[in-house]
Amino acid sequence: MGDIDIALLVSHLVVFMVVLLLAVSAHEAGHAWMSHKFGDDTAYMLGRVTLNPVAHTDPIGTLAIPIIAFILGTVGGALGSIPLIGWGKPTPVNPRNWTNYKLANVMVSIAGVLANLILLIIGIVLAKVMFMYGFTPNDMFGGASNPIAMFVSNLMLLNLSLFVFNLLPFPPLDGSKILSTFLPDSAQPILHFLEQFGFLILMFLIYIGVFSLVLYPFRLALAYILVAIY
Repeated sequence: MGDIDIALLVSHLVVFMVVLLLAVSAHEAGHAWMSHKFGDDTAYMLGRVTLNPVAHTDPIGTLAIPIIAFILGTVGGALGSIPLIGWGKPTPVNPRNWTNYKLANVMVSIAGVLANLILLIIGIVLAKVMFMYGFTPNDMFGGASNPIAMFVSNLMLLNLSLFVFNLLPFPPLDGSKILSTFLPDSAQPILHFLEQFGFLILMFLIYIGVFSLVLYPFRLALAYILVAIY
C-alpha cells in the first residue's frame, strides 16, 4: 500500500470516527434525555444529556472494535460488506422513577434510534445540497476522497446502520426492550435468558453476515432516495 493509499485510509478513518462519536453520543443522549422527561434524573445527574463524546465513549465498543473493523475491512477490500457498528457506555436509568412505566419504557428505548434517524435525515438533506453544487450519488458511496463527501456518506450510512441494528428485537438491543413491553409475562423469562448470552450471540450473527443481509435492503432504499433527489 503506497503513501497515498495510507493517507486516504487515515482520512477515511478520521472522518469515520468523528461521525461514529457523533452518532453514538446522540443515541445515548437521546436515551438520557427521554428518561429525564419521564421523571428519572439518573443519567441527567451523571451528565449524560450531552453530545460531548467523552460522556458516552466506551473504549471497546466506541473505539477499539470500530477501528479494527474499519481497518480490516478496508485493507481486505471488504469495506461496506461488513457492518461498522459501534456502541457507547450504557445509559443508566431507574425505571422506578418513571411516571408511566410502559410508555416510558417504549419512549426511552426508542429515543436513541430516533436520534440516529434525525442524523440520517440531516445527512440526506446535506447530500441534496451537495447535489446542487455538482456532487453525484456515486460520490456518496463510491469511496470518494473528498472529505465533505466522506463525512456526509458516513453520516448517512452509520446512522442508518445504528437505526436498523438497535431496532432488532434481540437482547441487549433497544428493540428487545420495546418488545418486552408488549410481551405477556409468560414470555419474559425467554428474554431474560437471552440477555445472559445475547451479546455473544449478537456478535456471532454479525460475524457470519446476518446483519449485513438485514441492512442490505435499507441501504438500497437509501441509494434509491439519493438518486430520486439528485
